[in-house]
Amino acid sequence: MIRFESLTIGYGDRTLVRDVCAEIPDGSFTALLGRNGSGKSTLLSAVCGAKKDYSGNIYVDSVDVKFVPQYRLAMHVGFVSTARVRIPGMTCTELVSLGRAPYTGWTGKLGDKDREIVRHSLETVGMEDFASRTMEKMSDGECQRVMIARALAQDTPVILLDEPTSFLDYPGRKELCTLLARLSHEEGKTVLFSTHELGLAMSMCDSAMLIDGGRVLYSPAGDMLESGKIAEVFGYPAGAENHPHNATRLQR
Repeated sequence: MIRFESLTIGYGDRTLVRDVCAEIPDGSFTALLGRNGSGKSTLLSAVCGAKKDYSGNIYVDSVDVKFVPQYRLAMHVGFVSTARVRIPGMTCTELVSLGRAPYTGWTGKLGDKDREIVRHSLETVGMEDFASRTMEKMSDGECQRVMIARALAQDTPVILLDEPTSFLDYPGRKELCTLLARLSHEEGKTVLFSTHELGLAMSMCDSAMLIDGGRVLYSPAGDMLESGKIAEVFGYPAGAENHPHNATRLQR
């Protein structure tokens, strides 16, 4: 669960979003939408505890993110950034093992339970056969799956992703969105991800959160689609080939 209570956030004198009140329920798959510079990444940074200069409250799994130590928050929320990780010589298993840091203490020593969670996380994202492969020898899509496995290894109820489909071709984007939907609907994760993939988001997500000139609109994806607000915010002319209304809602 992610709950926003009267949240207002920005940088300096610029307010990006104001007076946000919304609750994203457990086990839901939600797309965070908005124009470039609208505040999507800033909002995600606040939810994961990286940005604390805001007014109002953000609760993740009933924990107020502003007032909990970062090491404890890391047990409640995982975050996957847009960065493409290419650490020479680091294997997939080693990278995914970093997700166990909140539980292993200062020694960083993995126990049998930790190793099993790492193995299961790689298996969940379909990367178990890549466990010993080093990151610099993998495609963008493969690396993104491994980064999601690292977040899964944190064993958090909430996972945030900032533009996870960047750098991927269309089949890769669809495959990744299918994986995220499965993590939400089958693994019970609350998944919130920012994206410009409007068609995929509207066809696969349970709900949408749209930033529009400082306001944040939140509703079921079908309702958001029918409202016409997405087309209005993104400026799609009627009849455009990639108009979000051309998206077909997929049934679970």
